[in-house]
Amino acid sequence: MDRSGSTPPRTPGELKQEILRVYNSVNQGIAGVGVSRQRVDLLDDRILILAQHQRVKALATLDPARRDITREVDVALLDEGKRRLAQEFRDKIGLAVRVVLKDYDPSTEIAATVVVLDAPLVLTEARRHP
Repeated sequence: MDRSGSTPPRTPGELKQEILRVYNSVNQGIAGVGVSRQRVDLLDDRILILAQHQRVKALATLDPARRDITREVDVALLDEGKRRLAQEFRDKIGLAVRVVLKDYDPSTEIAATVVVLDAPLVLTEARRHP
């Protein structure tokens, strides 16, 4: 943040890199491993993150026989991940997060996350190198 208390404008690429680092860090903190692939799209006042996760081994083992239990654990992990992600986006990136929405498909290990902001993103054009 700058002296005015707001986040200085950055390029879309710079912001995406910050988002990817924070997203991966949050997932490492929850699951013990990072994601294997991520993509970020910036859309006015929304951020869309698609990520290939690595299923927690214990949950993958229980899925066939006890999906009822693993579904409850998945939801609890998703809720904690959304809470942490919103906090980290506020604290480390300086984004005014309104809500984080996330869903995860255990069979494909793909998660989709939508971060809704209080205001549209302010970005600069990509910097040109001489």
